[in-house]
Amino acid sequence: MHYSLGPGKYLSRAGYNHAVLGEYDRGSEDRAVQIRKISKVIVHPSFNKDKFNNDVALLRLSSPVQITSRVSPVKLVSSTTSISSGTLCVLIGWGRTATSLSPRVLQETTLPIVSTSNCRLYWGLTRKITDSMICAGGSGSSACQGDSGGPLLCDSKGVWYQVGIVSWGAGDCSVNAPGVYSRVSYLRQWIDDTVSSN
Repeated sequence: MHYSLGPGKYLSRAGYNHAVLGEYDRGSEDRAVQIRKISKVIVHPSFNKDKFNNDVALLRLSSPVQITSRVSPVKLVSSTTSISSGTLCVLIGWGRTATSLSPRVLQETTLPIVSTSNCRLYWGLTRKITDSMICAGGSGSSACQGDSGGPLLCDSKGVWYQVGIVSWGAGDCSVNAPGVYSRVSYLRQWIDDTVSSN
C-alpha cells in the first residue's frame, strides 16, 4: 500500500510531509503507529478551492506500510455503485467534539446517507451540491473541524467500503445539517488512473 486519500483543500497547500497510520490514542506510547514520509501529493486537477468541487488528493507514501490489525487498506466503492438514501454509514475522525477541541482517542459516529435532492434543498443557493459530492448526517451527529479528509465508510454484506471523504459542512458543526463529502464513486476513475500512472 503506497497511497492514501485526503482532501484537496488542505493538501493543495505546502507543509504536509508525513502520514501517521494506525493512531488510535494520541496519549499512548503505542508501538502500532507507523509514520511514512509523503513523497508526492497529487490534487485532483479540477479541484475548486472556493466550491470544494472534486475535493480529493492522493498522497504517495515513500515506502509501503506494514499491514496489521490497526493498519489495513479499505476497499473503495466502485464508480457504478449508488448508495441509497438512509443507508447507515460510519465516519471516523479526530475532529472537535462537544467536549473537546482535539480528542485524545479516534472518534466514530454513525450517519445516514442523505439524498442529493434533500441535500440540495437544505443547502439551497448558499453552496452548490455537485455530482462529486455525497451527503450524510443531519440526524444527531456530524463531522466537525479536524475531521476533514476522514473516511465515510458503508458496510455492504460484511465488507466495508469508503464512499466519502469529509469535505465541508455547517461552520458550527450543527448535528441537524447534512455534512458534505467527496463522492468516491464519482472520483474513482481519476483515483485509479492516477495510481496506475504514478
